Amino acid sequence: MIPPLSDLPFTLDALRDAYAAGVAPAEVMIEALARLAAVDDPAIFIHLASSEQLSAQAAALGPYDPARPLWGMPFAVKDNIDVAGMPTTAACPNYAYTAAEDAFVVARLRAAGAIPIGKTNLDQFATGLVGVRSPYGVPRNALDAEIVPGGSSSGSAVVVAHGIVPFALGTDTAGSGRVPAALNGIVGLKPSLGALSASGVVPACRTLDTISIFALTVADAFDVLRTATAFDPADAYSRPMPAAAMPVPAPAPRITAPDAASLIFFGDDAQAADFEATLTTLAEGGARIDRVDFSPFYDVARMLYDGAWIAERYAAIEDLMMTEPDSIHPVTRAIIAKAETQSAVDAFKGLYRLADLRRACAPILHATDMLCVPTIPTFATRAELDEDPITPNSNLGTYTNFVNLLDLCALAVPTGRRRDGRPGSVTFIAPAGADGVIAAQGQRLTQARCPMLGATGMITPDLPDPAPWPVSASEMALAVCGAHMSGLPLNHELTSRGARFLRATRTAPCYALFALPGGPPARPGLCRCDDEHGTSIALEVWAIPKDAVGDFIAGIPAPLVIGTVEIEDGSQVKGFLCEASGKRHGEDISVFGGWRSFLDRDTKVLA
Repeated sequence: MIPPLSDLPFTLDALRDAYAAGVAPAEVMIEALARLAAVDDPAIFIHLASSEQLSAQAAALGPYDPARPLWGMPFAVKDNIDVAGMPTTAACPNYAYTAAEDAFVVARLRAAGAIPIGKTNLDQFATGLVGVRSPYGVPRNALDAEIVPGGSSSGSAVVVAHGIVPFALGTDTAGSGRVPAALNGIVGLKPSLGALSASGVVPACRTLDTISIFALTVADAFDVLRTATAFDPADAYSRPMPAAAMPVPAPAPRITAPDAASLIFFGDDAQAADFEATLTTLAEGGARIDRVDFSPFYDVARMLYDGAWIAERYAAIEDLMMTEPDSIHPVTRAIIAKAETQSAVDAFKGLYRLADLRRACAPILHATDMLCVPTIPTFATRAELDEDPITPNSNLGTYTNFVNLLDLCALAVPTGRRRDGRPGSVTFIAPAGADGVIAAQGQRLTQARCPMLGATGMITPDLPDPAPWPVSASEMALAVCGAHMSGLPLNHELTSRGARFLRATRTAPCYALFALPGGPPARPGLCRCDDEHGTSIALEVWAIPKDAVGDFIAGIPAPLVIGTVEIEDGSQVKGFLCEASGKRHGEDISVFGGWRSFLDRDTKVLA
């Protein structure tokens, strides 16, 4: 039985269930407007559709159509993204125009059945991480009115945190899709650059901008990403990206975090404690946590506003800066005007410096599946911004500013309340194209921590890990039993070739496992033997693109080979086996039941 709409969490699944039970989209639109009225915050929206307009859009959907993944879903749009018939202001009245057509992403969401209810407030021209630089007022943080709402996508984060809409669009250049999520206790997804078209978006830094997605759950944010992802030939920065389902999370991902010496919290001990507790949760869930000096990433982050990239922001509003500078928010104008002192020489020096820093960051990124950082180092209050409009804003970007400069994807997820009641949040970061990998890990973390859904008072729903999707015709299933397993030294040879984890399982009880001489890295050999002397050995099955198999196999040293492995359920799969010489020269470790257990032998008591 569907609860009354007033009690319903506005998540995609909850609304889908309501529609399947006969609820009409017009009723949901009325409820969304009622929830907005109850919040009584006139600064959330710059423009709001009327109830009549929303009812007309709802009626135009026709009968319930579950084939349209966002059928009847209300959503909000940051007011630097075009929605046909609505004004686009970028929070600057003198810049305003009425959009003749939808932005590419908005059009895709509408085609999927979603209904835009209005345009949300932002830091003017998407310049800021605080959410207070707008002539249209300052949205109140959904959890604590003393804290800034976060920016630049302030209104989009706040409207989702209150449960008024299931998702909202923001943009993210320096962290505008992640910082507001952390400050309001929700999910903020910053896709790989180029996955979402920027056609119909007012640029901030054209080479670094992306539309971002706010939602109450990771699953909802990723659903929206999949729906909106498409190559746009009209956008020179659009890139073909897969829009696949969320993959199964690997059982032992390698997650890299800043070491104690390089963590920055500006004295916020509660934030430090929450981050360490989150890393403990990840480790208890099977992750291998590595700690590194994070200085190269901080050096990249400083380039975004201290370097020549500020000239991109100037280029976006050059005419206004030249003809009507007083129409621009004074803090925004002061930041962007720094570009007037820079030259083309400075720009090239910045590019050279960034190339050097990318090279310094590369070994860290190569050795891990993902980074995990605090989304923000500490909080900023509105009072602090009144005293100093720059420093608290800069502090909020500590762990976000470097991401787009390094062409990475990122996902901010809530971790629950800190010991002082403020919202905790961490961000998973990975190379471009790994959006699904960090989404799977983000969902697993929220299932472990069970944070509240923003300011709704509701707890994260119980969601299972995503089911494995079938091996496609362009993939081959491959069983691995040693150093290529998740979290181990050679797993990158799979992931770097686009392989995805399918499942953890065991062989049929007719194998023996040997620790082979040589290394590093240490490797085992799996040998088939007769059933009387055999045992069942733990392994993982991955799907690897067929066009990468040849290159992968070329790197396999003797005595290892690829053969056919029998699984405990009787099925067969290609996988690692060992020539007979492995038995002669290796140590029989079959009693451990698997390579990972053998590696952990010093910390486990064997029966």
